[in-house]
Amino acid sequence: MQGEPALPADFQHMPYANPDAPQGGTMRYGVYGNFDNLNPVIVRGALTTARGIWFDRQFGNLVFEPLMQRSRDEAFTMYGLLARTVETDAERTFIEFQLDPEATFSDGKPVRPEDVLFTVEMLREHGRPFYANWLRPAKTIEKVGEHGIRFTFDETADRETPLLIAGLPVLPEHAFDRETFERTTLEPVIGSGPYVIKSVKPGQQIVYEKDPDYWAKDRPITRGFDNYQTIVIDYYRDSSAQFEAFKKGNNDVYLEGDPNHWRTAYDFPAVRDGRVVKETFEVGAPSNMLGFVFNTRREKFADPKVREALAMLFDFEWANTNLYYGAYERTASFFENSELSSAEIPASEAEKALLAPFPDAVSPEVMDGTYAPTVSDGSGGDRTVLREALRLFKEAGYDFKGRTLVGPEGRPLSFEILTQSSEQERMALAFKRTLERLGISITLRTVDDSQYQARKNGFDYDMIIATYAASLSPGAEQVYRWGSISKDVEGSFNYAGTADPAIDALIEAMVVARTREDFVTAVRAYDRVLVSGHYVIPLFHLPEQRLARWAHVRHPDVTPLYGYWLPAFWIER
Repeated sequence: MQGEPALPADFQHMPYANPDAPQGGTMRYGVYGNFDNLNPVIVRGALTTARGIWFDRQFGNLVFEPLMQRSRDEAFTMYGLLARTVETDAERTFIEFQLDPEATFSDGKPVRPEDVLFTVEMLREHGRPFYANWLRPAKTIEKVGEHGIRFTFDETADRETPLLIAGLPVLPEHAFDRETFERTTLEPVIGSGPYVIKSVKPGQQIVYEKDPDYWAKDRPITRGFDNYQTIVIDYYRDSSAQFEAFKKGNNDVYLEGDPNHWRTAYDFPAVRDGRVVKETFEVGAPSNMLGFVFNTRREKFADPKVREALAMLFDFEWANTNLYYGAYERTASFFENSELSSAEIPASEAEKALLAPFPDAVSPEVMDGTYAPTVSDGSGGDRTVLREALRLFKEAGYDFKGRTLVGPEGRPLSFEILTQSSEQERMALAFKRTLERLGISITLRTVDDSQYQARKNGFDYDMIIATYAASLSPGAEQVYRWGSISKDVEGSFNYAGTADPAIDALIEAMVVARTREDFVTAVRAYDRVLVSGHYVIPLFHLPEQRLARWAHVRHPDVTPLYGYWLPAFWIER
């Protein structure tokens, strides 16, 4: 995205892969939820698609592959996969790929430029909204020679556009029916990836088998990855059942995100005798933003002062001590623990210039770097914090009627927090206790995965708990998290319902930046606008990744910038 690729043209393998990793064995993963779809690119069923087929941040791309593969050890760099060569110009007005003539789908048919054209057509017509947005600047897409495909962009393209195009999946035209493409399916799909779908138990299990004829098994970009003969992904209805399955050896790894669980749940024989290993991994990427998300489409959350006052009432100090053994750190930025964060840093002159057209977009304390989430005395009812929150509520027209906080229209302030797990319930209950001290009525509603996804897709909630994945190269994906055009697009990730010209302008500044300095400036300014808007109540993050594995599961010594990468692990018996 900026600068030069880290690896030379003749690299032999990715630095975080073991090219001599043993091959074979069965890796069994456990996940929470269910699935009813094997086509991962369509809108319908997109959030209940079986894991691992495509664009899986943990398990990799097992079935579908992109033209170019992203390195997990660089901020945003792509290396050829289905594409043997790539060509563009300094202005990035076009990108031309020459497909590897040896690339084939798992049924033996070649990967052709026509398959890329078919994929583009299907993604534009039936794909999730962000695909159409990525493809929008491509004014012409044409076959070039026997193996080439060329995308020419209009003036709306930016420097990120060619990288996004390079990361699209390539679907086999011959294996899909145009007339039924947009429908969910449980028929195994065909791709060019290292695995084929062996068996499917809807909502319960999907099994992948290594393709012995995988076309790219000896390429430098794939060497040392996808080392298992079989991958089994089992689905569980709750996290307790998932962990019990891991303890019994039914799953090989457990990705741990709960420090309380990490501290208390691993006193079982396999841990004590070394058959199960607990590990932590240092990560160079920003920490994800976990938070309570306001649906600002709701009138009760339209006023930023109300959102700010409510944000003050989450008692992190009490929750961290009483629920999490003090393991968490408070999150203050959407790009925490990275150079992209604006936390505790005064805005530079370059940032101020970017923000000048939007004088009210950033609060003074965020602009000068003095902002920090509210710190309480840890009692669960800090009177100083309660008084300050009440002051903001009164500025927004709220006051008490009896013991109930009532708004300008005479309606009590009340809302529902939609949750999907016992862990989310626990966080919400801690928040509820403090809110009720100010006469705010809170309802918690926990629903099953399918209902949760349906309500989230349709923005049918007051507040949810969500995680925004962070990276060192935020760009076009931010449009469908925070951009104005995504506010009312069903299935987008604009959970908060934001539509702000300042946000739109800064996303544009990020994706057109040519130097890392300009990029960091744009992202910090963007971070300041999001923080100032109080669209999310920032919660907390762990300073490292945590994972438990059975001892027969091994991994390379090198951890990439973005953290451990399960496709680089292997089974050793």
